[in-house]
Amino acid sequence: MKLASLTRRISSLGNLLQTPLLLAIRLFWGWQFMITGWGKLTNLERTAGFFGDLHLPLPYVSAFLAGSAECFGGALLLIGLLSRLAALPLVFTMIVAYATGEREALAAISRDPDKFVSAAPFLFLFASLIILAFGPGAVSVDQWLAHWADKEAKTNRPSPADGKTSP
Repeated sequence: MKLASLTRRISSLGNLLQTPLLLAIRLFWGWQFMITGWGKLTNLERTAGFFGDLHLPLPYVSAFLAGSAECFGGALLLIGLLSRLAALPLVFTMIVAYATGEREALAAISRDPDKFVSAAPFLFLFASLIILAFGPGAVSVDQWLAHWADKEAKTNRPSPADGKTSP
């Protein structure tokens, strides 16, 4: 009985930590993505040159797309708007970053995991995957909009007292 009680308490504590943890991840990594993307967009020539050195096709287009995904996706994460949708291109961008700029680290994922997790894209990828999997948390525009939409739907639903019958 005591083990079950302890497990429930630990679970409750974990549930209490979800909102502040997701908020902290969104704020910190949303800002980091936004700043990194802004840097790419405002230095498009240099970024495209780097992408060209990596043999990416259409380096200017690739630089613009990566910079836009990071800058605007990061801004969306920061405020918690369309968070899961914004996380998708961020995940893709970080996978491409591994596949092109961090090939050795990617190849070392099973034989040298430290090399994989030490690579620059890792924490960006990890943060994006967390938001994709768990959502933005309770302190977000997404949550506020969902709450508002649910409240609106409940107030517009006819009640049985209205005399309307459902089909």
